[in-house]
Amino acid sequence: MLLGVLDIGSNSAQLQVFEARPGAPPLPTHAVKEPTLLGESFGPDGAIDPAGVDRVVEAVNHAMSAARRLGVQQLYVFTTSAVRDAANRDLILDRVEAEAGVRPQYLSGEDEARLIYLAVHQWFGWSAGRLLILDIGGGSMEIVLGRDAEPELAVSLPLGAGRLTRQFLPDDPPSRDQLTALRRHVNATLREVADRLLWEGVPERAIGTSKTFKQLARLSGAPAQRKGPFVRRYVTERDLETWISRLATVRARERAKLKGVSRPRSRQIVAGAIAARAGMKALNVGSVDICPWALREGIILHYLQEFNQSFDLPLRPLNGSTYGQDAPGGRHVTLVTTSSGPA
Repeated sequence: MLLGVLDIGSNSAQLQVFEARPGAPPLPTHAVKEPTLLGESFGPDGAIDPAGVDRVVEAVNHAMSAARRLGVQQLYVFTTSAVRDAANRDLILDRVEAEAGVRPQYLSGEDEARLIYLAVHQWFGWSAGRLLILDIGGGSMEIVLGRDAEPELAVSLPLGAGRLTRQFLPDDPPSRDQLTALRRHVNATLREVADRLLWEGVPERAIGTSKTFKQLARLSGAPAQRKGPFVRRYVTERDLETWISRLATVRARERAKLKGVSRPRSRQIVAGAIAARAGMKALNVGSVDICPWALREGIILHYLQEFNQSFDLPLRPLNGSTYGQDAPGGRHVTLVTTSSGPA
């Protein structure tokens, strides 16, 4: 079955198509990306301006046309925090529904965190032990901790790279005072959850997901995407400290020339790097491994878990000396004891 996930984010609307089978990994067969470029489209009231709304509608229209052309059978369309938290969210959803024929859903920040955890947990497997996950999107940062199938703790903070850039770094390049204010804000916001996470103990593995972490790892020497998803990629706090000072002193057009930094994200990579380093420092994490799976893969995995009901394997109640006597269709079995003494 061809399943699709259309993620309408602050930089682009991304369609990924998966040949989905229960028990198989959700590896994409096609990917389509259309720009939304909402980073500079928010007004003082928190609404996305008309040009930004037009880009969202156009991007979804193109992605929907691609989904139909590729033969997608089931499609999940959702918006992340950029549109979800916009003051004119309902107007945007109404227009997309009227002009593209689909009404996007939106997940809460906690739901996003739980789905990211599902994908990362599946990627690394049970042997990875307890995982601490950091994900930095355009509008929010998700922090998740867990070892089992469900996370122990999943939180979402308003520390996305795009949001922080709009609020604190209006200049290009930013001033020293702007960078100081940003760091103070990020540290104060992280302090609200850091004590709780540190109380839970040290994780066996720290993981970074999202495009922000992927680009920061690439800047720091991680293998290029063409090397495939199975090579190890990571970034250290020391790497980030080095790169922040370099990125913050040049204009966005110069950052876009660096390996791994895309032009649409060149404005917000400074804020993303500051948020990433602050999160790692607050949680005593010296290095994070980069996971290629995140929210979109989590959505597909969640669907496949619900879909994979291929046969019934019921458990039977055990009551006293009989097994299954109360279960529908159960066979009465008497437990017989033998004695070694004389009859």
